[in-house]
Amino acid sequence: MEQLSFFAVPSPCIGVCQSDSRGYCVGCLRSRDERFNWMSYSELQKQDVIRLCLQRKRRRQYAIHKAKQQEMLNQQTAHTGQLNFEDSNDSTDDIDLAGFSLDD
Repeated sequence: MEQLSFFAVPSPCIGVCQSDSRGYCVGCLRSRDERFNWMSYSELQKQDVIRLCLQRKRRRQYAIHKAKQQEMLNQQTAHTGQLNFEDSNDSTDDIDLAGFSLDD
């Protein structure tokens, strides 16, 4: 049974009509079929498409957030460098301390 709606569901189009690598619109995140069939969809179908677009938007924002976190981590690692003392080629056994004294 379809729920009554008092207002028509407006198109989520924001006028940026380009497809990304997965086939979703960069602007509204609808698939090609969702864009082309929008006018023939019932109000319930349109609401479902809007719900799917919001999910896609959240996933995209999360992916962007994770990519930024990874980039920051990579930058920190590049600036500070990771010190690995276990694989060090310097051996303390090779140092001659025979002439060293703390009493001067």
